[in-house]
Amino acid sequence: MNVAVIGLGLIGGSLAKSIKRHSTHAVWGLDIDRDAVTQALMCGAIDEALDDEALGKGLLRRCGVVLVALYPERCVDWLAEHADRIAPDALVVDCAGVKRAVFGRIDDLARRHGWTYIGGHPMAGREFSGFGYATDTLFERASMILTPPKDVDVARLEAAKAFFLAIGFRSVRITTPEEHDSMIAYTSQLAHIVSGAYVKNPLSVRHKGFSAGSFLDMTRVARLNEDMWTELFLDNADLLVPSIDDLILRLSQYRRALSDGDAPSLRALLREGREKKEALDEPEVSHADGEN
Repeated sequence: MNVAVIGLGLIGGSLAKSIKRHSTHAVWGLDIDRDAVTQALMCGAIDEALDDEALGKGLLRRCGVVLVALYPERCVDWLAEHADRIAPDALVVDCAGVKRAVFGRIDDLARRHGWTYIGGHPMAGREFSGFGYATDTLFERASMILTPPKDVDVARLEAAKAFFLAIGFRSVRITTPEEHDSMIAYTSQLAHIVSGAYVKNPLSVRHKGFSAGSFLDMTRVARLNEDMWTELFLDNADLLVPSIDDLILRLSQYRRALSDGDAPSLRALLREGREKKEALDEPEVSHADGEN
């Protein structure tokens, strides 16, 4: 099968490399950065470039799977521009980090043009961006989130799950765009905001010799692509703001206990945090065949 990967940054590049490592599929790649395309060709991450000439010849129509790894708005725009070039029997999966902002519009395109659309989000990443940081192991411990239409053909959904498990994902999670965005506001977006705020402390410039794992863990994701994350945060602001408010409320409880010298309250807060983390660390059930 031919697989198109649109966008050869960290996620798209890692998808291409994972497909080549774990399958015999041919991978055709596209990126506005010609250097990224050249690198991908040279290292064998893609077999062919989907340049303007290739698109003009209708090669996209020969792809059974189209993975779109672009910023959210660009995912919609690119698919709108090329919707009639995608084969009616193709599976299209976007990899945008928010789903409500893109799902309805791409689903409308799919229904008008006949191809199958399932929203997606690979739950993996690094603090660096670009094809140069893409790896064929990025998704080994990751889940692939899929947000299918309510009337999705079950066989097509099962095929999508099988595809992502086959290229190296540990599990597949099926959910709705609404639940996806609610959870991502907490598990991903809030963490990036906290990291960015934390590293701005004036003491951070003097951390060397005084810092270890805790500092590195807290500051790692402050190294982000501000253009992409601005779009992601604003697309999900209605869910992200309450998560920030919740954190501020909980931090105020620690602050109050400290300012009051209230050891029992502080101890209770710390114990609650420890117990919550221990509960989260309970062994996770393996989902070798995906989960629903």
